Amino acid sequence: MAKYAIGLDYGSLSVRTLLIDIHTGEELATSIYDYDHQVMETELPCGVKLGESWALQHPQDYLNGLYATIREVITISQVNPKDIVGIGVDFTSCTILPTKADGTPLCFLPEFAQNPHAYVKLWKHHAAQPYADQLNQTAEKMEEPWLPLYGGKISSEWMIPKIMQIVKEAPEVYDACDRILEAGDWIVWQLTGVEARSACNAGYKGLYHHTNGYPSHDFFKSLDPKMEFVVEEKLSTDIHPLGGCAGTITSEVAEKTGLSPDTAVAIGIIDAHASVPACKIDGPGTMLMIMGTSTCHMLLSEKEMGVPGTCGIVKDGILPGYFGYEAGQSCVGDHFSWFVKNCLPASYYEQANKQGINIHQFLRSKAEKLRVGESGLIALDWWNGVRSVLMDFDLSGLIVGMTLLTKPEEIYRALIEATAYGTRQIIEAFESAGVPVNHLIAAGGIAEKDPMTMQIYADVCKRPIHISGSPQSGALGSAIFGIAAADPKRTGYDNVHQIAHKLGKLKDVVYQPILKNSTIYDSLFAEYQQLHDYFGKDGNQVMKRLKKIKMQYK
Repeated sequence: MAKYAIGLDYGSLSVRTLLIDIHTGEELATSIYDYDHQVMETELPCGVKLGESWALQHPQDYLNGLYATIREVITISQVNPKDIVGIGVDFTSCTILPTKADGTPLCFLPEFAQNPHAYVKLWKHHAAQPYADQLNQTAEKMEEPWLPLYGGKISSEWMIPKIMQIVKEAPEVYDACDRILEAGDWIVWQLTGVEARSACNAGYKGLYHHTNGYPSHDFFKSLDPKMEFVVEEKLSTDIHPLGGCAGTITSEVAEKTGLSPDTAVAIGIIDAHASVPACKIDGPGTMLMIMGTSTCHMLLSEKEMGVPGTCGIVKDGILPGYFGYEAGQSCVGDHFSWFVKNCLPASYYEQANKQGINIHQFLRSKAEKLRVGESGLIALDWWNGVRSVLMDFDLSGLIVGMTLLTKPEEIYRALIEATAYGTRQIIEAFESAGVPVNHLIAAGGIAEKDPMTMQIYADVCKRPIHISGSPQSGALGSAIFGIAAADPKRTGYDNVHQIAHKLGKLKDVVYQPILKNSTIYDSLFAEYQQLHDYFGKDGNQVMKRLKKIKMQYK
């Protein structure tokens, strides 16, 4: 008899739920729920204004999406819920929220409904940059041994800087909450009634090490006296490896979704990391790029080595048996969306409408006719700050070479090329540290829908690029972990590697680098590197000075 699994893929704007056949890999039903509150960047629902670089979400959206999408995939597929063996959950990260001991988010309580710090801080909440700077300075001064495993610098997106912001700016929230945890771990808690913290989340975003645990009490105390026992008081030392089972769903969840109460729930995983098994990656040397509003770069290795600019190196953090490396770019799809929303003449929209295509398709149709280097433009992909390799969210975007003859499609292509240069910068950082990158695989909406961009990446990075075989690789990967969480007697599988080998998918499409384009891109990338170092290191701090002036008006 056929058996099934569900993968929940929590993104920045919506949750996608996928139901698959666990033996054939057939994707039987998909449901998407757009968050009612989306991303709160300027104000709370009650009208309370937010500061610069804030990005919050409402946890009720996550619950609403959970119940609605699971019910819908069951309805669409018409499968018997008793034949659904497991659920896997992936989530954006580092996305955190403060809760009470029973898991109730603080923002659900009337006394905290108007306090921004009581809400979910989304991964791209960058208002904690001053605290990240303090943390990095302190870690360097104290010669903390874990710092090289995070590329020598902790991002403001990570958990501890965000907790520091709560402590410094809203101590009443810190005092009132019993737990601070990743939203992915919170959803698993809501599904099972068990607080099961993921080694993936703790390792990449919370400074947890598989051998040494969290940093010392002295280190946390040096950040703020209130944080001396933050691990024991707000976090957890009960860390669970990927591939395991957090528990089965509660009776309440069963009632609201229609699932059977014996449905297993996997330990949560970060959204980007979930795509690795979905793309048949089972060993070192292949980098996966999950390309959406941002891009995450995943790479497996048998060695634990500090690589400048990495976001983390975690044993068993992606797949059991390997050290999982993560790097990333904060602005990719966001980059392109910003441009079309703010920088196009009305005539471009009119022409796109006449042709019956969306504005991105229209721009690409014009940009792909341009020869490499023809526009004379080069850009820095820093519109959302920099994750790898500089780890600095006070930096901003830049375009060089514009004239009165510059056309929108030239700028659009330059922005795409900038994100490709950013990926090459990351690849070169890995290889310089002795971690090889032989092959590239791309997943996500850009990889699926944008051949021009993928060819540019192949030409810039000078490597062939394979494409994920599923348009919803995160949800597929989560479903794979959901199968691994279930009883092997029900599934017929022994481990997640076996499941990934059977159910992972790649398309036949391969983008091969074009030599003449790569040669020109070598010259342009050299210019990108000069701009990268000049504005991103010690050459010119103008971007930071401009931000300080800007902040005077907030």
